[in-house]
Amino acid sequence: MPVRRTFVCTLAASMLALGALSMPSAQAQDFPSRPLRFVVPFGPGSGTDASARYFARKLQELTGQVVVVENRPGANGFLAVRQVLAAPADGYTVFIGSNSTLAVNAALFRQLPYDPTSDFAPLTMMMRAPAMIVVGPHAPHADLQGLLAHARAHPGQVNFGAGSAGYRLMGELLNDVAQVQTVHVPFKSAGETATAVAAGTVDYAFADVTAVQELARGGRLKILAVAADRRVGTSPEVPTTAEAGLPGFEAYTWVGAMVAGKTPAQETARLAEWFTAITMMDETRTFYERLGATPMTGGPAQMRDFQRDEIALWKRIVSQAKVPLQ
Repeated sequence: MPVRRTFVCTLAASMLALGALSMPSAQAQDFPSRPLRFVVPFGPGSGTDASARYFARKLQELTGQVVVVENRPGANGFLAVRQVLAAPADGYTVFIGSNSTLAVNAALFRQLPYDPTSDFAPLTMMMRAPAMIVVGPHAPHADLQGLLAHARAHPGQVNFGAGSAGYRLMGELLNDVAQVQTVHVPFKSAGETATAVAAGTVDYAFADVTAVQELARGGRLKILAVAADRRVGTSPEVPTTAEAGLPGFEAYTWVGAMVAGKTPAQETARLAEWFTAITMMDETRTFYERLGATPMTGGPAQMRDFQRDEIALWKRIVSQAKVPLQ
């Protein structure tokens, strides 16, 4: 049963780890001396984009330099990755990646055109947002246990919707933890998935908090559980999966910052220091709480460990569920 790494890290510890990388040179002390660029592999309005724009504003306040956010959606994040890796590795181009580009792709693609670990140097985790398990308003299942009991009684006959590869793998992870056999139905987005569940096209789905909260409040969806270790502040009435009778199942989307792996250590350390400081701000926690998310604290080493754990988890699930490689 998968174990989620908990990030509890003080800023002092992060700063100590960063200082161990190297003593800053005069060049690093002058960094940044011109505008920086954040490259986002999704369009405006996504959780990754919202994180990028918030961190860009805070980094601009800390450094006095303009930070420009560029959206490069499409091709499973490959366009954005290519743009970052083609830019000079000088610290002025930062990749704002997610669980899909930095972990899930490594599990799903037979020949990935980049290496999520060796091609990038981590700065810090930024946030995580739990998935919600939802059913239609007329579903006969009053709770998660009812849904799982129905799935066990009808193996292979219950289906779930997912608007991305990451959410699809969350569904396969649920099959593994709950020991049920359900069938994946793909959709193009979280919004499209939620609409299909509301219409009864699929039995249940995984979606992010922002995609389902308003539909639930309007009576168009029922949220059975949030796949997290604590309840979401914007939907305090929704139980966690453990409270709903399925301990050990948690599933999150997440966002993290990286630079090209060839970026000098001094510039990487300065950026990591600033990013880590932003994650520790009270304002950051408040910002993410409004989105039903939480900041993730910890520096480069913690992010690398987390990323490797995520890649290993999803590779296991892909193999076990016999998900076709792309």
